[in-house]
Amino acid sequence: MKEIVNILAVIDPTASEQPAMHRAAWLAKNCGAELELLVCYYNEYLSGDRLFDSPSLEKARDEVIQSHEKHLEALAEPLRKDGITVKTTALWGHPLYESIVRAALDSKADLIVKDTHHHSAVARALLTNTDWNLIRTCPLPLWLVKPQDIGATPVFVAAIDPMHQHDKPAALDDEILHISKALADKVGGDVHAFHSYDPRIAVATATANAYIPVSLPFDEIEQQMHEDHQKRFREITDFHKVDSDKAHLVAGLTHEELPLIAEKLKADVVVMGAVARNRWKRLFIGATAERTLEHLPCDLLIIKPDWFKTPVNLDNHEAA
Repeated sequence: MKEIVNILAVIDPTASEQPAMHRAAWLAKNCGAELELLVCYYNEYLSGDRLFDSPSLEKARDEVIQSHEKHLEALAEPLRKDGITVKTTALWGHPLYESIVRAALDSKADLIVKDTHHHSAVARALLTNTDWNLIRTCPLPLWLVKPQDIGATPVFVAAIDPMHQHDKPAALDDEILHISKALADKVGGDVHAFHSYDPRIAVATATANAYIPVSLPFDEIEQQMHEDHQKRFREITDFHKVDSDKAHLVAGLTHEELPLIAEKLKADVVVMGAVARNRWKRLFIGATAERTLEHLPCDLLIIKPDWFKTPVNLDNHEAA
């Protein structure tokens, strides 16, 4: 990830609170970056189409966008008084995630910041359909903000997979740790590294392998797996100068252990990659990632590998 120069904050025009804007402003001030506030709006009743569109509908759309621009300027003014350079943009676009991706690339943003929604029924923040589609399609680092304050000394947890069990390129682990440390340096935070492994995999593999004696104790099999993971985990954490007391290797399922370690460390941000691929080699978010992300008690920063190309049609800027 290059130096953060431009940050794009997605504003929810239906909400009174804007946690993504406040997080992005905090980050922009610490990084000396410029901030863009973006609203992408769409209303099917005003959309029309090639057969039924009319000057009156077009005028109504323009008036709605102008109203959003005025609202964005009102939000931007206090930030400018605080010394942040702020640009505002209101667009008509659908679907929302595609409009955000196009706008971010058009504005040459280095980072997208968006809030997640709070679900009162279960008293926790839930990722929306737009969030999942952004995770799937956004080629830029994506910071998903949950409705909570950031700590005075922010804690970043870099979730890595040094064994590359999920078709994960090694360079992405380096990028996750590099970004975590760079951000922590900017905001006066701390970095922890996390990796989990499932010992049941080793046992299941061993019992299915005709070349391994059935009498071999399972605890020895698990110990060998632990040592293998520990060796690879230490190599990358030592390379990135992560203190041993901040390197957490855990036996267990990621979707269970990562939320627990985030809670224990009072993490402010978990940094992780979205790189699992199916048999057609298309990037997707699997069940493990989904269960993990929904239960994290903090912000999420999603990183893509450098080879990733967005499936969003960048040539089509017309509203759907």
